[in-house]
Amino acid sequence: MSLLQRVIASVTAALILAVLSADAAAEVDPNCLGCLCEGATKCNATTQCHVPYAGAYFCGPFHISWAYWADAGKPVMQHDNPEKQGAFENCATDLYCSARIVREYMNKFGKDCDGDGVVSCRDYARIHKLGRNGCAAPLPPGGFTTRFEECAARLNVF
Repeated sequence: MSLLQRVIASVTAALILAVLSADAAAEVDPNCLGCLCEGATKCNATTQCHVPYAGAYFCGPFHISWAYWADAGKPVMQHDNPEKQGAFENCATDLYCSARIVREYMNKFGKDCDGDGVVSCRDYARIHKLGRNGCAAPLPPGGFTTRFEECAARLNVF
């Protein structure tokens, strides 16, 4: 990772920390959220909605699906309506709102996926990547997992 990439990742993590530290309801550690974002898209805040393969539709820096958003309670941008067309995309592509989606999802479905007796950031990573019903499986190698693990080691969140 180049120096510029490290600086960008650090600034992004600091931004997420600053934005989220004021939200007392958040149970997911802000550093963990930053690493989930880093794993998903290198926390690229400009990531738009896309179809990576047939039948899939993911949006934003956390790579969120419509079903994930709906399961999280359909959080929306301020003054938006969750039933309005585009509400999902508007929230999922906004860094702050998409982080709220992830927090709400984890607050609702967070559990000990790896059987170590603790609900940790690694459990949240499994839930985020594999879904709430598939999180007992190990994370697939490469991509998300590599970026998440490197970030978690750097920020000491596990």
